[in-house]
Amino acid sequence: MKTLFSTIARFFAKPTTKTPLGRSFFSFQSTGEVIRAESHLAKAGFSSTIMGPPPWLQTGCDMVLVIDGIQAPAILRCLNKAGIVPEQHYPMSDDMLSPVSLVRVTDFGQWFMVQAANMKITVDKSQGTIVNVSGGGCPDVPYLAKILVGQSIATSEEPRLRGQTLCSYALQKAFEEAKKRWMQENHG
Repeated sequence: MKTLFSTIARFFAKPTTKTPLGRSFFSFQSTGEVIRAESHLAKAGFSSTIMGPPPWLQTGCDMVLVIDGIQAPAILRCLNKAGIVPEQHYPMSDDMLSPVSLVRVTDFGQWFMVQAANMKITVDKSQGTIVNVSGGGCPDVPYLAKILVGQSIATSEEPRLRGQTLCSYALQKAFEEAKKRWMQENHG
């Protein structure tokens, strides 16, 4: 019975002020805030990863920022100084609290597709040519697709250099993973 109440209490708990061990994550009001936080922390020398929230926390096109829990107080101070305020801090103590990867890879034989959030990039395995870009719904997706399709994944311009939206951010993550995978398989 005590375990049940502990689990319920933890679920409804306010952000912790104790230094958590292991990994933890911050949730934010908007995906734009998550992207700003990741960028700001990288410039400040902190390591972080954007992931999808656990299923029970999802409310739409969401992302959370996964950090080293030991650094949570310092990271929170860094973000607050920049005017970036997380909604909640969650220590990752069990699978229920584990974020999910935004990146998935599907093998189609001659091609492989990398999906990051709602954006997908498909690459010809033998040539490294980007054969398709799809997903999203943001206004810059057709523009980015026009730039990328037909280009080599090894030498193409990165989507982040031309994109301005959440979709371009997700496409950048897919692009990075596709490039890494193609380079490992062909130059490995």
